[in-house]
Amino acid sequence: MRQSLIPRIESAPARELYFFALYRVLEAGLLAALLFSPLATMLGEPRHPMLGTAVAIGYLSATLLFLLLARQHQWLTVLVFVSTCVDIAAAVLITHALPSATAGIAMMLLFNISAASLLLTSRYLALAVTLLAVGGLFGEFLWATVNDATDRSLAEVMMFAAGYLAVAYLAFQIGQRARSSQALAEKRGAEVANLFEINELIIRRMRTGVLVVDADNRIKLANEAASGLLGDSGEGQHGDQATLLTKAAPELARRLQLWRNGWQGEELPLQLSPEQPEVQPRFARLLADSETSIIFLDDATVVSRRAESLTLAALGRFSASLAHEIRNPLAAINYAVQLLEESDSIVDGDRRLLQIIHQQCQRTNGIVESVLGLARRERAVPEHVDLNAFVRRFVDEYQQTLSIETDSLVAVVGAKPVQALIDARHLQQVVTVLVQNALNYGRLPGEPARVRVRVFQAEQRPTIDVLDRGPGIPEGVVAQLFRPFFTTSEHGTGLGLYIARELCRANQASLEYVAVPGGGSCFRITMPGPHSLLPA
Repeated sequence: MRQSLIPRIESAPARELYFFALYRVLEAGLLAALLFSPLATMLGEPRHPMLGTAVAIGYLSATLLFLLLARQHQWLTVLVFVSTCVDIAAAVLITHALPSATAGIAMMLLFNISAASLLLTSRYLALAVTLLAVGGLFGEFLWATVNDATDRSLAEVMMFAAGYLAVAYLAFQIGQRARSSQALAEKRGAEVANLFEINELIIRRMRTGVLVVDADNRIKLANEAASGLLGDSGEGQHGDQATLLTKAAPELARRLQLWRNGWQGEELPLQLSPEQPEVQPRFARLLADSETSIIFLDDATVVSRRAESLTLAALGRFSASLAHEIRNPLAAINYAVQLLEESDSIVDGDRRLLQIIHQQCQRTNGIVESVLGLARRERAVPEHVDLNAFVRRFVDEYQQTLSIETDSLVAVVGAKPVQALIDARHLQQVVTVLVQNALNYGRLPGEPARVRVRVFQAEQRPTIDVLDRGPGIPEGVVAQLFRPFFTTSEHGTGLGLYIARELCRANQASLEYVAVPGGGSCFRITMPGPHSLLPA
């Protein structure tokens, strides 16, 4: 729009001024040709031959000068006003010199007055030009009448004067409407151009990939997201050199052809290029009767995250109701254990079992509280924790409460205390998840699991590593380890590592997987130090 309509509108006054000047040259040339050719007898007997000759030559020279200046459209008002005044003066003098050509000259001047009224933006200038023409017409008539050198009637002069005024008024009104329409067109053109640029920017910056494909499967348009998803092959050009969709993304071209044939089935997401996320294509026609198609490439990971968010929200509500059902039997079990502990008939071996039951009831209740706190996004309650003592106590309790048979669980701690600022209940749950995963999956076939829980300082930050000597984790799986509901086990839920990381985040700690060069896996918990809340 900006490249076609707007320049034409802006150049309209310049063209009109040029053609007006060109017409004036035609008038002057016609007058000079009649005076200096054998056709001069058609003009009748001249009253003042020398005056007619001088005016014809001078007027032709002036019109040529105005034609040269007509390209300066910034002087439009001045040029139109001055040149029309010259036209009127020349017409009055020629009428006086050639009385037989009075009617023809008056008719030719009628066009000049209407054109000037059309081009002039000021009504006062248009009125001044018209009144000047009328005054010149009456002035020449009166001069000739006084000298008894005219056979024209007053009625003829009055009709020409009325015609000048009427045509000038109508031309000025038409010019005003034309200029209003031009201004409106410029405004609308600018708005359309701005909207076009805004739409182009929106489409270009959309995260959803957008492809425009013609009937021959040539990519006519691709925004930044689509080009990134297609890789280098998606950088199509316009015209015959546009990239073919069948070359850039064969599977996408196949699905597009199926859609064009009327197939409406739902298909799984696809990956258009390596190291790019999976996308879910959607197809639409650009026009109802056109074979040009628009392909929307939605990032499947965004949809997946939304589904996960909804699932986790539902899980949080479910956890609240489930926790109430778990707490009741836990409270009953805990109360029964306390009653049994008060009995004198319980032997020491059974009393130790009752202590284990009591401890596990408290531990299970703590897990329920942590999950509920995560679901409700409750803030952690950090406290100073000696990680060495915490890990020793954790390993001892784990070995006493759970049978690990031939597997080994070892605490690796130093002599110097390592203090951390963290919620001890959350840390207990995180380490439990990591140790259980290490014992279940961190073993080589036919060998027992060997798990170490190591405490140390890393860059002045307290750290706990949970290491195993198993087969390790494939690189393709590492990126999805902490995603909810992702699991490589048939019996897992995929929530353990996710909840563990969320609990760490709630304590301003971090949980990450660290590859072990010699084989095995390492999950590292990095926590705030005891003085992390002090001002720097």
